[in-house]
Amino acid sequence: MTSGGSHVNGHHYDLIMGGQGEALLLLHGFGGEKSTWADLRAGLESEYRVIAVDILGHGASDKPTQVRAYHMERISCDIAALLDDLRTPTCHLLGYSMGGRLALRLALGYPARFRSLILESASPGLADAAERERRRRQDGALAERIETMGIAWFVDYWEKLPLWKSQQTLSEDILSTQRKQRLGNSATGLANSLRGMGSGAQPSLWPHLEQVTMPALLMVGEEDSKFVSINQLMARQMPGAELLVIPGAGHNIHLEQPLVFQERVKSFLRGL
Repeated sequence: MTSGGSHVNGHHYDLIMGGQGEALLLLHGFGGEKSTWADLRAGLESEYRVIAVDILGHGASDKPTQVRAYHMERISCDIAALLDDLRTPTCHLLGYSMGGRLALRLALGYPARFRSLILESASPGLADAAERERRRRQDGALAERIETMGIAWFVDYWEKLPLWKSQQTLSEDILSTQRKQRLGNSATGLANSLRGMGSGAQPSLWPHLEQVTMPALLMVGEEDSKFVSINQLMARQMPGAELLVIPGAGHNIHLEQPLVFQERVKSFLRGL
């Protein structure tokens, strides 16, 4: 296992890499970082070279003060350059939530680089321009509160969202580890990530889904009804997509049903 990072396009991206075989790049969700993939990495490194990276503004990666550095297009370019730096011309790609939106953008922008695409609780963004503008304003207001109130306030706020209702049955150890990881982020990084690559700031990828022709696995938790509906629509528009709805899970399948998630990922990759 190798810990370290890469300097690409003027920014440091922290990462952890281990295993052997075909490369698999993991992209975490908003407020997460590379350690959120620890269990999955442990289960896959016997068959794959797994690369988990802290997306800009998260974990130990840089937290620029310029919002433009966080735009989806710029971060996509950074990730492509990071793969060049790691001498990884092609790889499989897995993204969760915000990381799934980034993974979808990468698959569209650099289709020759990715052998397959796995999206966990992801979306192509917001299709309606007025809805994007409302979300952009909401994200901007939340970003200001994060900067004013601090990271502990944000984590308290974030953990009370209905999105995480399905995690109420998880053990205290699991929830405590997740909370500690979230508290390790910075207010500047999370605020600017919201401003630069939140759902309101991101251009809609809905019109381009039919261009994603690589093998794709869409995974959603059965209890996450909003994203079940979104992914059903996505699956109809992506020619190579397979949809899996996982029982007993909400938005974060790899935390709530880690063994099931790992086996579904393995089965998909082996089937290629």
